[in-house]
Amino acid sequence: MRVSLPTIEVGGIFISFSRLIAFALSVLAMIALYLFLKRTYTGTAIRAVSQDREAIALMGARPQRLYIVTSAVGGAMAGVAGALLIIQYAVHPYFGGAFGPLTFMICVLGGLGNMVGAFFAAFIMAQVISVGGVMVSTEMGYVIAFVIFIVLMFVRPGGIFAKRG
Repeated sequence: MRVSLPTIEVGGIFISFSRLIAFALSVLAMIALYLFLKRTYTGTAIRAVSQDREAIALMGARPQRLYIVTSAVGGAMAGVAGALLIIQYAVHPYFGGAFGPLTFMICVLGGLGNMVGAFFAAFIMAQVISVGGVMVSTEMGYVIAFVIFIVLMFVRPGGIFAKRG
């Protein structure tokens, strides 16, 4: 199963319309999640419960309710990601297997719990994979990205955007 959308040409560069849509919608979803976590009471409570589960209960929030909300938000974001991937790639039973290691690498590289770090880590790794894919091969682009990930984990074990303590 595959959805086909047109390709546009801008200055001699061919850009897939499906990738433009996916990029725009993923940036909007990320901004919405960021604002939800930073500007709402529930988002603040979710961030607080991740730091001290017992203290948040003393503040009047119900940790069990927050776990349910967090699971729902995580499921919604996974659904958005899946929908955006469907318009770019052919779907088959083992479709998600290729994205697991890359997603893990980006989360760790950006610093666990750091949305801005994850965004920049994803952008950096996408550029490394793309340039490596053009210069050598697609497979070597991924190899180069994983080598950079391993080296950066030795240099900055908490991630490139982790706070120094």
